[in-house]
Amino acid sequence: MDNLIKIAQDAMWTKKEVPSFKSGDTITVSYRIVEGNKERIQSFRGVVIQIKGRGITKMFTIRKVSNGVGVERIFPLYSPHIDSIEV
Repeated sequence: MDNLIKIAQDAMWTKKEVPSFKSGDTITVSYRIVEGNKERIQSFRGVVIQIKGRGITKMFTIRKVSNGVGVERIFPLYSPHIDSIEV
């Protein structure tokens, strides 16, 4: 059973090209939002403040200031909802 899970994770992991970035870099993440039968792409631009995990479970946190309020968003690096990442 563990071998099947590992094969599935490896298959998901190798499909997506992800640019290299580190904490302190400013990036733009375009991600797909599905509401009912509508789908749209929304961008979130900010500074990477944290990268944690490894492999397919790797996640990163982006922070931006919008109208004087700090906003943080956590993204799974290999999420199927992420359309693109620009450094």
